[in-house]
Amino acid sequence: MGWSFKVHGGIALALSVLFLLSAVLAWMPWSSPSAGMTWPLAAGLSLPVALAAVGRVLLTRADKKTLWLAFRCLPGRLQAVLGVLAVAGVLMAVIGASQENNLQTDGVKDGRSYVYDTTPLHRGRVEVSSSAYADVLRREQRSLLPAFGAVLAGVAYAVFTAAEVRQADARSKRTHAT
Repeated sequence: MGWSFKVHGGIALALSVLFLLSAVLAWMPWSSPSAGMTWPLAAGLSLPVALAAVGRVLLTRADKKTLWLAFRCLPGRLQAVLGVLAVAGVLMAVIGASQENNLQTDGVKDGRSYVYDTTPLHRGRVEVSSSAYADVLRREQRSLLPAFGAVLAGVAYAVFTAAEVRQADARSKRTHAT
């Protein structure tokens, strides 16, 4: 496996762990939500890594079966880490999303905190206290950040399997050339 694949997959794994840990911290009552990761930042960090991974997989021209077989060639510990991160991210996202939450953060302007109420018949921007705003921010982090963590575990899977396919293709060309 080439070093660029290792670096790319490592970045995806590190971001996955970062997002999952940020979501775990959002469940802790003593943690400050402003110190945690927000979903726009998570999306900004995830998008380039994910797009590059999609490009790498497309360049291999491998089908789903080949990618699965390549995944099976990865070390067992790496397979386990990828699986645990993906499952943990999905479970945490489902649990976070199952909490009833009709409020979304809308920002802080001039020292005032605003949320957007999505309750039917009450839609609109509402000013709330800073503690209520922090609670809404925590709820958002609980449901959105684990989803990014699960997606980035999938991105790491794609990068590492693309590396295995590329490595197998290189071995095949060497054996056919001799």
